[in-house]
Amino acid sequence: MTERNDAKLQEPKLEQLMDKLRMQRRGKNILQDEIKDLKSVSDSLQKELEKLQTEADQLDRTYKEKEELYRKLQFQCEESEQESDRQKKQSEECEEQLEQYRCEIQEVKLKHRKLRMKFEKQLQQMIEQHKQLHSVFAPETLPTELENAEKTISQLLSAEKMKLVQLHKLDEELQEKKKQLKDKAAGDSSCTD
Repeated sequence: MTERNDAKLQEPKLEQLMDKLRMQRRGKNILQDEIKDLKSVSDSLQKELEKLQTEADQLDRTYKEKEELYRKLQFQCEESEQESDRQKKQSEECEEQLEQYRCEIQEVKLKHRKLRMKFEKQLQQMIEQHKQLHSVFAPETLPTELENAEKTISQLLSAEKMKLVQLHKLDEELQEKKKQLKDKAAGDSSCTD
């Protein structure tokens, strides 16, 4: 009699354990899918960051080419002082180019800032999701993942700061070239007088 009662009690316990095991497996599968999704988002953000870096490099090359063109034009102006009308026209064109470059740099800065803010927001969301997963999935691996994510944020912010410093320096150099060009044009006009 008691053996039957024991058997009846053990059957529901076994079924409950099996149900719990199935629920745990479902939960694990869901978490694995979420981790794959997060990795996909992270990969796409990394690609977008690399694209932005390529654009910044292209802008840097363009700036150097334009700066070299500017130097050549300035040298030609110094060589042909007697042609003051043509020199004045070239100076005005160079000023317009410098202003255009400054505007382009400002646009790149704005675009970079917007992308950085979007990226930081998405990264923060990912970190929060990882923290939430900590209580149910592989607690021993999550601290490492969070640390890696924070290192990535730090590295990206550092790279961004370097680019912003470079852009600021380029802007200052452009302003200095513009001032020199104005001073040169003023000096040339006083020489011809």
